[in-house]
Amino acid sequence: MPQTFSAADAVELAVIERSGFVESRHVGSAIVIDADGQIATQLGDTSTPILPRSSLKPLQALACLTAGAPLEGVQLGLATASHSGTDRHASAVRDILDAAGLDEHALACPAAWPLDSGTRDDLIRAGEKPSPVRMNCSGKHAAMLLACVVNGWDPASYLEFEHPLQVHIREVTERLIGQKITSTAVDGCGAPVHAMSLMGLARAIHRIGGASERSPFALHRQAATLVRAVRENPWTIAGPGRDDTVMIERLGVFAKVGAEGVMVMSAPNGTTVALKILDGSTRAAALVAVRLLERAGALAASEVDDAVTALPLAVTGGGRDVGVIRSAF
Repeated sequence: MPQTFSAADAVELAVIERSGFVESRHVGSAIVIDADGQIATQLGDTSTPILPRSSLKPLQALACLTAGAPLEGVQLGLATASHSGTDRHASAVRDILDAAGLDEHALACPAAWPLDSGTRDDLIRAGEKPSPVRMNCSGKHAAMLLACVVNGWDPASYLEFEHPLQVHIREVTERLIGQKITSTAVDGCGAPVHAMSLMGLARAIHRIGGASERSPFALHRQAATLVRAVRENPWTIAGPGRDDTVMIERLGVFAKVGAEGVMVMSAPNGTTVALKILDGSTRAAALVAVRLLERAGALAASEVDDAVTALPLAVTGGGRDVGVIRSAF
Protein backbone atom coordinates (compact mmCIF):
# COMPACT_ATOMS: atom_id res chain seq x y z
CA MET A 1 0.00 0.00 0.00
CA PRO A 2 1.40 3.46 -0.88
CA GLN A 3 2.18 5.48 2.22
CA THR A 4 3.93 8.59 3.42
CA PHE A 5 7.12 8.81 5.49
CA SER A 6 7.26 7.46 9.05
CA ALA A 7 7.95 9.16 12.37
CA ALA A 8 11.43 7.61 12.33
CA ASP A 9 12.19 9.71 9.22
CA ALA A 10 10.71 12.95 10.59
CA VAL A 11 12.15 15.74 12.73
CA GLU A 12 10.64 17.96 15.40
CA LEU A 13 9.06 21.04 13.82
CA ALA A 14 7.05 22.59 16.65
CA VAL A 15 6.34 22.23 20.37
CA ILE A 16 3.43 23.18 22.58
CA GLU A 17 4.27 24.72 25.94
CA ARG A 18 1.79 24.88 28.84
CA SER A 19 2.85 26.72 31.98
CA GLY A 20 6.51 26.20 31.12
CA PHE A 21 6.01 22.48 30.44
CA VAL A 22 6.52 21.07 26.91
CA GLU A 23 3.25 19.19 26.58
CA SER A 24 3.27 18.07 22.93
CA ARG A 25 5.59 17.89 19.95
CA HIS A 26 4.81 18.03 16.23
CA VAL A 27 7.20 16.09 14.00
CA GLY A 28 7.34 16.20 10.24
CA SER A 29 9.45 17.07 7.23
CA ALA A 30 10.16 20.31 5.41
CA ILE A 31 12.19 21.67 2.54
CA VAL A 32 13.19 25.22 1.61
CA ILE A 33 14.24 26.18 -1.93
CA ASP A 34 15.99 29.54 -2.22
CA ALA A 35 15.34 32.25 -4.78
CA ASP A 36 17.88 30.71 -7.17
CA GLY A 37 16.23 27.29 -7.05
CA GLN A 38 18.81 25.68 -4.78
CA ILE A 39 17.92 23.63 -1.71
CA ALA A 40 18.52 25.80 1.33
CA THR A 41 17.13 23.49 4.04
CA GLN A 42 15.98 19.89 4.28
CA LEU A 43 14.43 18.56 7.47
CA GLY A 44 13.37 14.94 7.59
CA ASP A 45 12.28 12.88 4.59
CA THR A 46 11.42 15.08 1.60
CA SER A 47 11.47 12.37 -1.08
CA THR A 48 8.73 9.97 0.09
CA PRO A 49 5.32 10.90 -1.36
CA ILE A 50 2.71 12.83 0.58
CA LEU A 51 -0.83 13.82 -0.34
CA PRO A 52 -0.69 17.63 -0.64
CA ARG A 53 -4.44 17.97 -0.16
CA SER A 54 -5.49 21.61 -0.66
CA SER A 55 -1.89 22.71 -1.12
CA LEU A 56 -2.39 21.22 -4.59
CA LYS A 57 -4.99 23.89 -5.45
CA PRO A 58 -2.54 26.38 -6.97
CA LEU A 59 -1.48 23.69 -9.44
CA GLN A 60 -5.09 22.73 -10.17
CA ALA A 61 -6.10 26.37 -10.67
CA LEU A 62 -3.13 26.94 -12.98
CA ALA A 63 -4.14 23.87 -14.99
CA CYS A 64 -7.65 25.32 -15.37
CA LEU A 65 -6.07 28.52 -16.69
CA THR A 66 -3.92 26.64 -19.20
CA ALA A 67 -7.05 24.77 -20.29
CA GLY A 68 -8.56 28.12 -21.26
CA ALA A 69 -10.77 28.97 -18.29
CA PRO A 70 -11.16 32.80 -18.35
CA LEU A 71 -10.30 33.42 -14.70
CA GLU A 72 -8.72 36.54 -13.26
CA GLY A 73 -8.66 38.65 -10.12
CA VAL A 74 -11.12 37.60 -7.43
CA GLN A 75 -12.37 34.61 -9.41
CA LEU A 76 -8.84 33.30 -9.88
CA GLY A 77 -8.22 33.72 -6.15
CA LEU A 78 -11.33 31.66 -5.45
CA ALA A 79 -10.14 28.94 -7.83
CA THR A 80 -7.09 28.56 -5.57
CA ALA A 81 -8.97 28.81 -2.29
CA SER A 82 -10.03 26.90 0.76
CA HIS A 83 -12.43 29.71 1.51
CA SER A 84 -14.53 30.52 4.56
CA GLY A 85 -17.89 30.40 2.79
CA THR A 86 -18.86 34.01 3.48
CA ASP A 87 -21.43 35.74 1.29
CA ARG A 88 -18.54 37.44 -0.50
CA HIS A 89 -16.91 34.10 -1.27
CA ALA A 90 -20.19 32.47 -2.33
CA SER A 91 -20.98 35.40 -4.65
CA ALA A 92 -17.62 35.04 -6.41
CA VAL A 93 -18.14 31.30 -6.84
CA ARG A 94 -21.56 31.95 -8.35
CA ASP A 95 -19.95 34.43 -10.76
CA ILE A 96 -17.63 31.66 -12.02
CA LEU A 97 -20.60 29.34 -12.46
CA ASP A 98 -22.53 32.07 -14.28
CA ALA A 99 -19.61 32.45 -16.69
CA ALA A 100 -19.94 28.73 -17.39
CA GLY A 101 -23.70 28.97 -17.86
CA LEU A 102 -24.22 26.65 -14.89
CA ASP A 103 -25.81 26.88 -11.46
CA GLU A 104 -24.90 25.54 -8.03
CA HIS A 105 -26.41 22.14 -8.84
CA ALA A 106 -23.46 21.47 -11.15
CA LEU A 107 -21.03 21.49 -8.21
CA ALA A 108 -20.04 17.96 -7.21
CA CYS A 109 -18.39 18.97 -3.93
CA PRO A 110 -20.35 18.07 -0.76
CA ALA A 111 -22.85 20.41 0.84
CA ALA A 112 -21.37 22.15 3.87
CA TRP A 113 -21.84 24.97 6.32
CA PRO A 114 -19.48 27.93 5.93
CA LEU A 115 -16.27 27.77 7.94
CA ASP A 116 -16.99 31.37 8.96
CA SER A 117 -19.04 31.08 12.15
CA GLY A 118 -20.88 34.38 11.73
CA THR A 119 -22.04 33.48 8.24
CA ARG A 120 -23.04 30.01 9.40
CA ASP A 121 -25.10 31.42 12.25
CA ASP A 122 -26.84 33.88 9.91
CA LEU A 123 -27.75 31.06 7.51
CA ILE A 124 -29.10 28.90 10.32
CA ARG A 125 -31.23 31.78 11.63
CA ALA A 126 -32.54 32.29 8.09
CA GLY A 127 -33.58 28.64 7.88
CA GLU A 128 -30.99 27.78 5.24
CA LYS A 129 -29.31 24.38 4.86
CA PRO A 130 -25.71 23.37 4.08
CA SER A 131 -24.93 23.84 0.39
CA PRO A 132 -22.10 22.98 -2.02
CA VAL A 133 -21.44 26.65 -2.83
CA ARG A 134 -20.51 27.27 0.84
CA MET A 135 -18.10 24.31 0.88
CA ASN A 136 -14.51 25.56 1.17
CA CYS A 137 -13.48 23.93 -2.13
CA SER A 138 -16.37 25.26 -4.22
CA GLY A 139 -14.18 27.82 -5.99
CA LYS A 140 -11.88 25.10 -7.28
CA HIS A 141 -14.86 23.06 -8.43
CA ALA A 142 -16.45 26.04 -10.18
CA ALA A 143 -13.17 26.73 -11.99
CA MET A 144 -13.00 23.09 -13.09
CA LEU A 145 -16.54 23.32 -14.45
CA LEU A 146 -15.71 26.50 -16.34
CA ALA A 147 -12.68 24.81 -17.91
CA CYS A 148 -14.92 21.93 -18.98
CA VAL A 149 -17.50 24.19 -20.60
CA VAL A 150 -14.84 26.18 -22.47
CA ASN A 151 -13.42 22.96 -23.93
CA GLY A 152 -16.70 21.16 -24.58
CA TRP A 153 -15.92 18.49 -21.98
CA ASP A 154 -18.71 16.78 -20.06
CA PRO A 155 -19.28 18.82 -16.87
CA ALA A 156 -21.29 16.06 -15.21
CA SER A 157 -18.30 13.72 -14.87
CA TYR A 158 -15.58 16.29 -14.23
CA LEU A 159 -14.22 14.54 -11.11
CA GLU A 160 -13.57 11.17 -12.72
CA PHE A 161 -9.86 10.31 -12.78
CA GLU A 162 -9.78 9.85 -16.57
CA HIS A 163 -11.94 12.84 -17.45
CA PRO A 164 -10.11 15.07 -19.99
CA LEU A 165 -9.87 17.86 -17.41
CA GLN A 166 -8.33 15.62 -14.76
CA VAL A 167 -5.91 14.15 -17.30
CA HIS A 168 -4.86 17.71 -18.18
CA ILE A 169 -4.46 18.64 -14.49
CA ARG A 170 -2.29 15.56 -13.95
CA GLU A 171 -0.09 16.44 -16.93
CA VAL A 172 0.37 20.06 -15.79
CA THR A 173 1.11 18.85 -12.26
CA GLU A 174 3.78 16.44 -13.48
CA ARG A 175 5.37 19.21 -15.51
CA LEU A 176 5.51 21.50 -12.48
CA ILE A 177 6.73 18.97 -9.91
CA GLY A 178 9.22 17.32 -12.27
CA GLN A 179 8.00 13.84 -11.30
CA LYS A 180 5.64 11.20 -12.61
CA ILE A 181 2.54 10.71 -10.48
CA THR A 182 2.24 7.12 -9.31
CA SER A 183 -0.64 7.39 -6.80
CA THR A 184 -3.91 9.31 -6.87
CA ALA A 185 -6.53 9.46 -4.12
CA VAL A 186 -9.91 11.12 -3.60
CA ASP A 187 -9.69 14.39 -1.67
CA GLY A 188 -12.23 15.46 0.94
CA CYS A 189 -14.13 17.48 -1.65
CA GLY A 190 -14.29 14.54 -4.07
CA ALA A 191 -11.64 15.76 -6.53
CA PRO A 192 -8.54 13.70 -7.39
CA VAL A 193 -5.46 14.53 -5.30
CA HIS A 194 -2.07 13.35 -6.51
CA ALA A 195 0.71 12.01 -4.30
CA MET A 196 4.10 13.68 -4.69
CA SER A 197 7.21 14.29 -2.67
CA LEU A 198 7.69 17.45 -0.63
CA MET A 199 10.63 18.10 -2.95
CA GLY A 200 8.34 18.01 -5.98
CA LEU A 201 5.67 20.12 -4.31
CA ALA A 202 8.23 22.72 -3.26
CA ARG A 203 9.66 22.91 -6.78
CA ALA A 204 6.18 23.43 -8.23
CA ILE A 205 5.31 26.22 -5.82
CA HIS A 206 8.77 27.75 -6.36
CA ARG A 207 8.10 27.84 -10.12
CA ILE A 208 4.68 29.39 -9.55
CA GLY A 209 5.77 31.82 -6.84
CA GLY A 210 8.79 33.03 -8.79
CA ALA A 211 7.09 33.32 -12.16
CA SER A 212 6.98 36.57 -14.16
CA GLU A 213 4.11 37.99 -16.17
CA ARG A 214 6.75 39.07 -18.71
CA SER A 215 8.01 35.51 -19.22
CA PRO A 216 8.17 34.23 -22.81
CA PHE A 217 6.45 31.06 -21.57
CA ALA A 218 2.66 31.10 -21.29
CA LEU A 219 2.62 28.76 -18.30
CA HIS A 220 4.90 31.09 -16.34
CA ARG A 221 2.87 34.18 -17.28
CA GLN A 222 -0.31 32.48 -16.13
CA ALA A 223 1.36 31.35 -12.90
CA ALA A 224 2.41 34.92 -12.17
CA THR A 225 -1.13 36.12 -12.87
CA LEU A 226 -2.45 33.58 -10.36
CA VAL A 227 -0.01 34.67 -7.65
CA ARG A 228 -0.85 38.33 -8.24
CA ALA A 229 -4.58 37.61 -8.01
CA VAL A 230 -4.11 36.01 -4.59
CA ARG A 231 -1.73 38.66 -3.26
CA GLU A 232 -4.05 41.45 -4.38
CA ASN A 233 -7.13 39.68 -2.95
CA PRO A 234 -5.90 37.74 0.11
CA TRP A 235 -9.43 37.36 1.48
CA THR A 236 -10.25 35.03 -1.40
CA ILE A 237 -7.86 32.19 -0.57
CA ALA A 238 -9.12 31.69 2.99
CA GLY A 239 -10.91 34.45 4.90
CA PRO A 240 -10.65 37.04 7.66
CA GLY A 241 -8.38 35.92 10.50
CA ARG A 242 -7.36 32.66 8.85
CA ASP A 243 -3.69 31.77 8.58
CA ASP A 244 -3.20 32.00 4.80
CA THR A 245 -4.97 35.34 4.53
CA VAL A 246 -3.15 36.78 7.55
CA MET A 247 0.29 35.76 6.27
CA ILE A 248 -0.40 37.13 2.78
CA GLU A 249 -1.70 40.43 4.16
CA ARG A 250 1.15 40.94 6.62
CA LEU A 251 4.14 39.49 4.79
CA GLY A 252 3.24 39.55 1.10
CA VAL A 253 3.89 35.82 0.78
CA PHE A 254 1.94 33.35 -1.33
CA ALA A 255 0.57 30.76 1.10
CA LYS A 256 -1.68 27.72 0.81
CA VAL A 257 -2.44 25.33 3.63
CA GLY A 258 -3.53 21.75 3.02
CA ALA A 259 -5.38 19.32 5.25
CA GLU A 260 -3.39 16.81 7.29
CA GLY A 261 -0.62 19.23 8.18
CA VAL A 262 0.56 20.37 4.75
CA MET A 263 1.67 23.94 4.02
CA VAL A 264 3.36 25.69 1.11
CA MET A 265 4.58 29.26 1.23
CA SER A 266 6.59 31.40 -1.18
CA ALA A 267 8.25 34.66 -0.11
CA PRO A 268 8.22 37.75 -2.36
CA ASN A 269 11.76 36.91 -3.57
CA GLY A 270 10.67 33.39 -4.60
CA THR A 271 12.17 31.44 -1.70
CA THR A 272 9.72 28.62 -1.07
CA VAL A 273 8.94 26.18 1.72
CA ALA A 274 6.85 23.02 1.66
CA LEU A 275 6.18 21.02 4.81
CA LYS A 276 4.14 18.16 6.19
CA ILE A 277 3.36 17.80 9.90
CA LEU A 278 3.07 14.09 10.30
CA ASP A 279 0.21 13.90 12.81
CA GLY A 280 -2.00 15.89 10.43
CA SER A 281 -2.41 18.98 12.59
CA THR A 282 -2.25 22.35 10.85
CA ARG A 283 -2.11 24.47 14.00
CA ALA A 284 1.64 25.10 13.72
CA ALA A 285 2.00 24.88 9.93
CA ALA A 286 1.99 28.60 9.08
CA LEU A 287 4.28 29.37 12.02
CA VAL A 288 6.84 26.76 10.99
CA ALA A 289 6.71 27.90 7.35
CA VAL A 290 7.38 31.58 8.09
CA ARG A 291 10.14 30.74 10.56
CA LEU A 292 11.84 28.59 7.92
CA LEU A 293 11.59 31.42 5.39
CA GLU A 294 13.02 33.77 8.01
CA ARG A 295 15.87 31.36 8.72
CA ALA A 296 16.61 31.26 4.97
CA GLY A 297 16.89 35.06 4.93
CA ALA A 298 13.77 35.55 2.80
CA LEU A 299 11.74 37.35 5.48
CA ALA A 300 12.90 39.86 8.08
CA ALA A 301 12.79 38.59 11.68
CA SER A 302 11.04 41.71 12.94
CA GLU A 303 8.29 41.37 10.32
CA VAL A 304 7.81 37.69 11.09
CA ASP A 305 7.70 38.38 14.82
CA ASP A 306 4.94 40.91 14.21
CA ALA A 307 3.00 38.69 11.79
CA VAL A 308 2.90 35.62 14.03
CA THR A 309 1.17 37.63 16.75
CA ALA A 310 -1.91 37.42 14.53
CA LEU A 311 -1.83 33.60 14.44
CA PRO A 312 -3.85 31.56 16.99
CA LEU A 313 -0.81 30.26 18.88
CA ALA A 314 -1.84 30.87 22.48
CA VAL A 315 -2.33 27.91 24.83
CA THR A 316 -5.06 28.72 27.35
CA GLY A 317 -5.97 27.50 30.80
CA GLY A 318 -8.75 28.78 33.03
CA GLY A 319 -9.66 31.40 30.45
CA ARG A 320 -6.20 32.97 30.23
CA ASP A 321 -3.04 32.45 28.22
CA VAL A 322 -0.68 30.03 29.94
CA GLY A 323 1.53 28.88 27.09
CA VAL A 324 2.27 29.01 23.39
CA ILE A 325 2.81 26.99 20.23
CA ARG A 326 6.33 27.70 18.95
CA SER A 327 8.61 26.43 16.23
CA ALA A 328 11.29 23.97 17.30
CA PHE A 329 14.18 25.98 15.83
